[in-house]
Amino acid sequence: MSRKLLILIIIVGLVGGLAGSSVSVENVKASLLDDFLNLFRGNATSTTTGVATSTAKTPVALYKPVIDYEEAVIGAVKNAAPSVVSIVIAKDLPVIENCPYNPFGDLPPEFQQFFGGQSFQFSQPCEKGTKLQEVGGGTGFFVSADGLILTNKHVVTDASAQYTVLTNDGKKYDARVLARDPVQDLAVIKIDGTGFKPVVMGNSDSVQLGQTAIAIGNALGEFRNTVSVGVISGLARTVTASGGGFGQETLQGVFQTDAAINPGNSGGPLLNLKGEVIGINVAMASGAQSIGFAIPINQAKRDVNSVKQTGGIQTPYLGVRYLAVTPDLAEQQKLLVDYGALVRGSREGPAVIPDSPAAKAGIEAEDVILELDGQKIDQDHSLGYLIQQHNVGDSVGLKVWRGGRVLDLSVTFAPRPTDQ
Repeated sequence: MSRKLLILIIIVGLVGGLAGSSVSVENVKASLLDDFLNLFRGNATSTTTGVATSTAKTPVALYKPVIDYEEAVIGAVKNAAPSVVSIVIAKDLPVIENCPYNPFGDLPPEFQQFFGGQSFQFSQPCEKGTKLQEVGGGTGFFVSADGLILTNKHVVTDASAQYTVLTNDGKKYDARVLARDPVQDLAVIKIDGTGFKPVVMGNSDSVQLGQTAIAIGNALGEFRNTVSVGVISGLARTVTASGGGFGQETLQGVFQTDAAINPGNSGGPLLNLKGEVIGINVAMASGAQSIGFAIPINQAKRDVNSVKQTGGIQTPYLGVRYLAVTPDLAEQQKLLVDYGALVRGSREGPAVIPDSPAAKAGIEAEDVILELDGQKIDQDHSLGYLIQQHNVGDSVGLKVWRGGRVLDLSVTFAPRPTDQ
């Protein structure tokens, strides 16, 4: 029995089955008959399901985004890419060559005769001057049209290095470091020129868990404008980062994201779907997959504004040395509170720095600062982190535990003495 005849029998059977039902089948009969006739014409089309399966060839079209999400990602990248730059780090390093060497040259002539005047071919490493060589790379992005660039401090931490900026259009510029934040892993550098496209800064306080995150950077110091997409997978993380040339640093209040962040991405922007910068890519988790971290952009806005206004970065300063109070420390020290910051001196200096804002506010050694501006000081909100949420000149209230009493004090932050 032929395939077409078999299909005819099946169709007739279906029509017959439908005819015995209580549902009107006139339209279905017509559709089935059309399918049958199309089959014999060589153009099978299923009208009962509404899906056409024509064998006619159609021209191949370029891929176009068909969903709003893809369009948003592509638009965000196109908008931000001209603002992203690669930073090349170079240093004058010794040029090492193999130089001829006679191990017997220091022997007296009467001993050298035992070697029969033979010429031995020995060599040893020797320095032949220096050469400017590329030693690393990072990423940054424009925050002003006149060439201010925000990046990570650890990207430009070497004062003896030379820094070159490569813009999105392939041009090269010599860069100079204007300021390094003494507390956060942030720095501002400058290139000469005008007409650069600054990024649009978003509001990192509004970022939510699960929100789309787009990272752009100079991956591995080689692949410029590399884009990766993921989500915000954690908020307000505290991590300890380390790396060559800058030691170890504690990063507080950073975003965690599964958008791939690789060496060389440091200092690049983390975007939302609007193309706004919500963070600065800063670190990745060693030995893990797709765990990276970014500094919220709101923590960098103060640095940018400070450089624009003063030429340097001014950060708020309290002037105390302290230990973070934990339940274990409270038990060891027989404290009546198990949170806060215990003001205590160390080998580095006194508990309260003379003539500092803390001294002027009346803070004393062995005080426990419980709250700053209404925020409880605990493991998730250290005293240092809370101070950095404010600006120089801000006045805030402090709750201080002293000898079984809680005192209300007021302090006005001054610029950190070592600010650049």
